[in-house]
Amino acid sequence: MNIIPKISFLKNKEEDIFFKRIKNLTGYKPKNISIYKIAFTHKSANKTDPNGNKINYERLEFLGDALLDASVTSFLFHNLPESREGELTQMRSKIVSRKHLNEIGKELDLISFAKKPTSKRKFSYNAHGDFFEALIAAIYLDRGYVIMDKFIKKKLISIYVDLDQLLGKISSYKSLFIEWCQKNQFNYEFIAYEDSGKSHVKYFAVKLLVGNKIVGKSRATSKKKAEEIASRRAYYKFQKRIE
Repeated sequence: MNIIPKISFLKNKEEDIFFKRIKNLTGYKPKNISIYKIAFTHKSANKTDPNGNKINYERLEFLGDALLDASVTSFLFHNLPESREGELTQMRSKIVSRKHLNEIGKELDLISFAKKPTSKRKFSYNAHGDFFEALIAAIYLDRGYVIMDKFIKKKLISIYVDLDQLLGKISSYKSLFIEWCQKNQFNYEFIAYEDSGKSHVKYFAVKLLVGNKIVGKSRATSKKKAEEIASRRAYYKFQKRIE
């Protein structure tokens, strides 16, 4: 039984453009372009094979969902040897959450690969993540598990997965606090000055301001350390709002 029906609904020029875009997206030349056509065929396109069976991305999405779970599970298992089963399950859920997958699919602009719906309705927001999972399955069927796994690591894990953050560890309070300020369009400023006092050791004092209000202060032997400590104090002051 042929699990991937051959379909031809793109003109030669369009198919050539589609082929090149898939190659650029995945990093590999597709061997069976039909799989990718199906991965980006929405059910609203109302495509059917010669036997009248519906052709759309939904079956590939189902397969891609399981493959994504397997790839992320393997990554967490090998990179977090001290984490327990329950912790690993929670981390995997965060990585493959619908919200997260939608963000990735949108970032990759996967909807632009698909035919527009036949009706006046637009694609749902979840279509971003649906197409991402369908694409994963298409790569697996076309090029195998190893290449699919590399694609997931390149497009998802290496960019979006921070193990320290998943473990609840914060590697840089300064980066986290700045990111929060930028996200919420808050004006922030680090004001640093030398403050050795009576000590022979050189110290730096830092004030962290949000708007015109001081939210964190510190003193350390380097400007960088003082800024990090001031950011940490500011983080705990705003922790509930940041999280």
